[in-house]
Amino acid sequence: MNVIIADSWKPYLQPEFDKSYFPKLAEFLRQEYTTQRVYPPGKLIFNAFDKCSFDDARVVILGQDPYHGEGQANGLAFSVSEGITKPPSLINIFKEIQDDLGKPVPKSGNLERWAEQGVMLLNSTLTVRAGQAGSHQGKGWETFTDAVIKLMSEQKENVVFMLWGAYAQKKGAVIDESKHLVLKAKHPSPMAAQWGGWFGNKHFSQANEYLVSKGLPPIEW
Repeated sequence: MNVIIADSWKPYLQPEFDKSYFPKLAEFLRQEYTTQRVYPPGKLIFNAFDKCSFDDARVVILGQDPYHGEGQANGLAFSVSEGITKPPSLINIFKEIQDDLGKPVPKSGNLERWAEQGVMLLNSTLTVRAGQAGSHQGKGWETFTDAVIKLMSEQKENVVFMLWGAYAQKKGAVIDESKHLVLKAKHPSPMAAQWGGWFGNKHFSQANEYLVSKGLPPIEW
């Protein structure tokens, strides 16, 4: 099956595209994009792969669903398009960066600048119906993104994986912790963060310290 995805990823992911589940997923998406309002726009479904090449990826942040509000999702986990109000989870992420690294909260919630530095912002499910969280779960995306995580664990070394919340931590169970750094915390959503375990996790400074220790450039968060 010919899927339009960044050239750096295609040799690694072609075996997934050729498996029986993927054409079924593609047909489901064709129907959804034809008959429903679906986010992100079709051209941004694989934006996480387009903005962060396989070779450059040195941090992976796992999300769950794309945002399902008007104009929010841009194909990068936790990120929103320019000019869109920052969602609560993203506000809490920026607050933690401010506390951890002393950086001011940016005006824009667009995280493309992270992706272009090698941060893979990967949602478990890459599409969603407008206003219907979880509506594209169980259609094949999770199988695909599980394969992406396993691939990165096996084919790369010294990657920082940030797993926020029980869902991401379960999904990250395949990561080889002997060759990568796995950082775990509560989810940054307000409901989870208020019970403790998000603020003060210092994932961003820990990630940079690890990268530098491996001779890799730190991320400008």
